[in-house]
Formats: sequence, C-alpha cells, structure tokens
Amino acid sequence: MTAPAPTPAPDAEGRPWVVLVGPPGSGKSTVGSLLAQRLGLDFADTDAAIVARIGKPIAEMFVQEGEAAFRTLEREVVAEELRAGHGVLALGGGSVLAAETRALLAGHRVVALEVDLADGMRRTGMSTARPLLAGVNPRATFRALLAERAPLYAEVATVAVTTVRRSPNQVVAAVLAELGHGPSALPEASPDAADPFDRPTPRQDSTLPAPGFGSPQDGAGTERAETR
Repeated sequence: MTAPAPTPAPDAEGRPWVVLVGPPGSGKSTVGSLLAQRLGLDFADTDAAIVARIGKPIAEMFVQEGEAAFRTLEREVVAEELRAGHGVLALGGGSVLAAETRALLAGHRVVALEVDLADGMRRTGMSTARPLLAGVNPRATFRALLAERAPLYAEVATVAVTTVRRSPNQVVAAVLAELGHGPSALPEASPDAADPFDRPTPRQDSTLPAPGFGSPQDGAGTERAETR
C-alpha cells in the first residue's frame, strides 16, 4: 500500500513546501496564490518582497540603479524568503540566473512553470513595467530570454509543468498531480467560463486582453507586473 503524501507545510527550517520558478508570463504569482489557497498555506512572491523593501516599482530600480544592483538585492531577498516559513513561494523570473540561488534551490521542491512565446507575450503584454522586455523588438527579446533561461529552470526543477493553453486552475491541478496531491485529470477550461481562473490565455484570433493569466480585468491573482 502506498503511503499517503505528507501534509503540505513549510519544514522545520522554514523552507517552503514548494517553490515556483519560470519565465515572465508563466503565471507564477497567479498559480502560486491559487495553489496556496487550495492547500491552506501562506503565499509569498519575492518580487513583491523586493518592492516592499525598496518602496518603488522594480522597473524604477532598473532605470535608476541598473540591473546589477537589482540582481544583488534579488539574491539577498530570495535567500531570506527561502527560509521565511512560507508555504508556497514564487521567485522572480530572472532569479535563476544567479549560481548562488540555483545552489540554494537544490534542497527544495521546485516546480518550473513553462510557457511558450505566444502565451507569454499575450500574458505580459510586453509591459514597460518589465524593463528587460521593453526594447525595440520585444518578441525577439522574449524568444532569446526563453532560450537562455530554459536550461536554468530545468537545472533547479523537481518537476516541470506546462501552462500553455491551460487555465490557471488547470495548471494548479497539474502541479498538485505532479507532487502527488491530486488526480491526474485536469478540470475543464473554456474562454467563456464563469470562473476567470478556468479561462485559458486567448490566442491570436481573439481580442488581446490586458496582461494577465485567466481574467486580468478582475485584477485579483494576476501575475505581478514587476516579475522579471
């Protein structure tokens, strides 16, 4: 008889039950928040922690102090949040660029959320709040970003879950299934679903929504614009 999976909870050393990583537009904040609600756990986002510390949007820090200064602060905040007793923790998209952070993640349960170019661009909207994607050719920049970071996400991941053409609730169900806490069958999803988190990202033949994952016009749960 298979033993039941342990009850989800941060461990005695304050490490989260699960850490989410992935590129911009993969839905880390949306999925993380929903996952934490489903499990009755605390949710935290390292980008939000950084914004709270510096008292301004991350985009402003990029402009005023440069990416190197941001990455230094990001490494410090990630290290702190990985021991802060959160149940579910979402890391900024570029956090895996630091070898120190990848080494820290070796002792954690890490889910890499995957996204393709089309879904990622539609979810981010190429927002100027994401300075790395605000150049002359954001599509080419995003494509290069996905290619550069894919092996780093794979390096730190315990499991990988695709978000492509899936609703937020489907992604949450897939994460739980991969971690042994739910059935393998995914819930239904439809662009017209009453629950905004049952709606997958629209494709090119549909009206372009505001950036987000699910129903961004509802505001709650959409991925933070600062996520790198």
